[in-house]
Amino acid sequence: MIEDMQEIVNYCKSRGFIYQGSDIYGGLANTWDYGPLGARLKNNIKDTWRKRFIQERKNSYEIDAAILMHPRVWEASGHVGSFSDPKFDCKNCKTRFRADNFITDLTNGEINGDTLSNEEIEQYLKEHNVKCPVCGKSDFTDVRKFNLMFETYRGSVDDEKSVVYLRPENAQGEYVNFLNVQRTTRSKLPFSIGQVGKAFRNEITPGNFTFRTIEFEQMEFQIFCKEGTDSAIYAEFKEYAKQYFIDLGLKEENLRFHNHDKLAHYAKEACDIEFKFPFGWGELNGTHNRTNFDLKRHQEYSGKAMEYFNNETNERFIPYIIESTVGADRLVLAVLCQAYEEEKIANSEEGDTRIVLHIHPALAPYKIAILPLSKKLNEKAEEIYKNLSKIFACDYDEAGSIGKRYRRQDEIGTPYCITVDFETENDNSVTIRDRDTMEQVRVTIDELENWFNKKFSF
Repeated sequence: MIEDMQEIVNYCKSRGFIYQGSDIYGGLANTWDYGPLGARLKNNIKDTWRKRFIQERKNSYEIDAAILMHPRVWEASGHVGSFSDPKFDCKNCKTRFRADNFITDLTNGEINGDTLSNEEIEQYLKEHNVKCPVCGKSDFTDVRKFNLMFETYRGSVDDEKSVVYLRPENAQGEYVNFLNVQRTTRSKLPFSIGQVGKAFRNEITPGNFTFRTIEFEQMEFQIFCKEGTDSAIYAEFKEYAKQYFIDLGLKEENLRFHNHDKLAHYAKEACDIEFKFPFGWGELNGTHNRTNFDLKRHQEYSGKAMEYFNNETNERFIPYIIESTVGADRLVLAVLCQAYEEEKIANSEEGDTRIVLHIHPALAPYKIAILPLSKKLNEKAEEIYKNLSKIFACDYDEAGSIGKRYRRQDEIGTPYCITVDFETENDNSVTIRDRDTMEQVRVTIDELENWFNKKFSF
C-alpha cells in the first residue's frame, strides 16, 4: 500500500487514471478529470456496487433522478435553511478556512471542531494566538455560516423566483420518487431505491486529491421499512457495506467503524466506515437511520401523502429509511492506494523491482493484454484481440521487449497477459501470465473465453 499521497497523485497522472481539471489553463482547484484508465476503473466500481446493492438484493430498484429539482425539495430537506459550514477568513491574505476542520487539523484530532460552536472556535483562535498557515498573521474575521449549495437560475431572467440548485446529495431524488417506485413495482416493505449520480457542494476542501471535491459522485441506497424493523436493518447494512469493501480488496485492518458523536437532527443512529488513507482515516461510507423524517417533511411541503398502505393489516404509515451511501470517487482512491505496490522481484540477481497494481480483476481497467512476441505474429494476435474484446476489456501492445510490456501492464493492474508466440500456429495455444504471481500457463485459443470467465466474477 502506498504511504505518500503525492506518489499516488503522480502515478494517476502519468498512467492515465486521473488528471487535474482544466490542466492546460493551470487547473481549477479541487476538480479532477478521469482519464482512459480512471474512467474504466470508476465505471467498474459502479458496476460492482450495482451488482451487490441492486441486482443481488430482492426488491431493490435503481433510478436516475434529475440533478436539478424543484427548489421546495431543498426547503423540505432543510438544505436551504441549514446546509452550511462555519468558515472564517484571514484578513491579511484573504484565505478562507472551514472552521471545524481547521481546529481538528490544528490539534491533530485532539479537539473535534465539529463539536464546537462558532463562538468557541473564535475563542480558541484568540486564546491560542493561532496564526494563518498561509501568511503567518493572526487576524481573522468572525466565524460565519456559508451555504454549501451551488445556485443557478432557470430561464432568461435572474431573480429569486427562478433560483434552482445543483443537488448537494442524491438521496432526495429517491425520497420524492418513493411513491412512484412503490406503485410501479408493486413492492412491499422493505424495499430499496438506489442510484449513482453526481452531487455538488460549494465547500473548502483540504486538498487530499479526490477525497473531497466540489463535484463528486455518490452511490446512494435507501431502504424503506416499517418502524420497529429499522435498527436491525441499520445494523445489517453497516456490515453489508464493510463486506463489500473487503470483497473489493480493501484490507480489514485498513477499515473501521466510526459512530457519530453528534447525530444530525433527522438521525436515530449513524455510523461511517473509514479507510486508512496515506493522509489518515477518511470516510468511505455513511450508514444512517433517518427515521421517517424525510418523507414526513416532503408530505408537509408538497401536500402529497407519503404513506405506505399495508393491504394485509390495513395500516397506513410513513416508512422509516435506512441510508447506505458510498462515495464513488473516494472508493476509487482507496482502491488505488490499497493496490499500489513497489515490489521486489523474487529470485532476481539484480534486486529488480516492479510497480504493480494488485487490483481486483473485476475492477481492472483492462482485463487482458494481448502481446505478440514478434510483429510477424500480429495477424493471429489481432484475431485473438478482436474475439476477446467482444467480451472483455482488452489492451493490445506490440512495442518493446516482452519484459517491458509485462511491466507496463503490471503498472496499470492488468490481471492477465496473453503472449502469442511462434508455437501458437502449431499447437493453437497461447501463454497466459498472471500479474500477481508472474506464473505462466499454456491454454488453447478455443478455451480462452471459458478460462477467463471464471477469473473476473465478483
